[in-house]
Amino acid sequence: MEAATASAPATTRTRSKQKVSTGPRTPWWLWIIVAIIVLWCLVPFYWLVNISLKTGPDLSAADLVPPHPSLENYKSIFKNDDFTRALANSAIVALSTTFIGVIVGAFCAYALARLKMSFKFTLLAVVLSISTFPQIAIAAPLFRLWTNIGLYNTIPGLVIPYLTFALPLSIYILVSFFREIPRDLEEAALVDGATHFEAFRKVVVPLAAPGLATTAILTFIAAWNEFLLATTLTSSTTARTVPVAISQFTGSSQFEVPLGTQSAASVVISIPLIILVLLFQKRIVAGLTAGAVKG
Repeated sequence: MEAATASAPATTRTRSKQKVSTGPRTPWWLWIIVAIIVLWCLVPFYWLVNISLKTGPDLSAADLVPPHPSLENYKSIFKNDDFTRALANSAIVALSTTFIGVIVGAFCAYALARLKMSFKFTLLAVVLSISTFPQIAIAAPLFRLWTNIGLYNTIPGLVIPYLTFALPLSIYILVSFFREIPRDLEEAALVDGATHFEAFRKVVVPLAAPGLATTAILTFIAAWNEFLLATTLTSSTTARTVPVAISQFTGSSQFEVPLGTQSAASVVISIPLIILVLLFQKRIVAGLTAGAVKG
C-alpha cells in the first residue's frame, strides 16, 4: 500500500513534466512561409556572388551556377588603389561617426531619461523626427556651405552630417535602456560617495552595455552604407567612401558595364555587415524593441 502511495506522486510528477514539455507544435505551413521569406532575402545576395565569380562572356549568361568560376574580379578590385583607399575612408568615417554618436547620444539619452523637465516627450519626438528628414533636402545647402568653409571633400565634412542622422537613432534607443535601469542603484552609489558622473560611468553605463552595443552596430551600418551625402560632399579619393567608389567603376571600354568588379566589391563591403548582424542579432532586436513591453 505504501509503495503504491509513493509511486502515485512520482507518476503525477512524470505526467506533469510531459505536459509541460509538450507545447504547441509549429504548423508545417508556417515553416514553408519562413523558408520562402528566407529564400526571397538570400537570392539577391546569391545572385550578386554568382555574378562576381563570372568573367568575360559568362557575365551576359543567366546561369544559376557560374560555368567557369573565377576570383579574377576580386583580385582586380584589390589591385585598384581607389577602392582600397575608399575602404579605409569608409572605415574611418563609420567608426568616427559611431564613436561620437554613441558617446554624445548616451549623455543626451541619460538626461532625457533621468532629469525632470517639461515637454520631455515633445523634445524626444522632435529629436526622432530629424532622422526622418530627407537627406536630399540638405544636400545642396551643405555642398555650398562646406565649399565656403573648407570642409568639402574632407573626412570631417562627412562625419558631421552623418551625426545629424545618427544621433536621433542613438538617443531614441538609449533612452529606452536607461529608463529600465532602477534609480536605486544610482542613489546607492551617490550615498557611497560617488559623484553623479561616477554613478553614470560606473553603474549606469555597464548595465546599459547591450543598448550601447546595439546603438553602435546600427549607427555603423547606417554610416557604412550611406551614399547620397558621400557622393555630394566628395570629389576625389581623398575622402570618397566605398559606396561612391563602386558606383564610379569603369569597364575596359567606354560601353562596357563593369558588372563583375562592381558585384565583387559589393560582396566585399557586405561581409563586415553580415558578420556584425549574425554575431549581434539578438542585441539588435533587443535594442529595437526596448521599452515596447513593460511589466
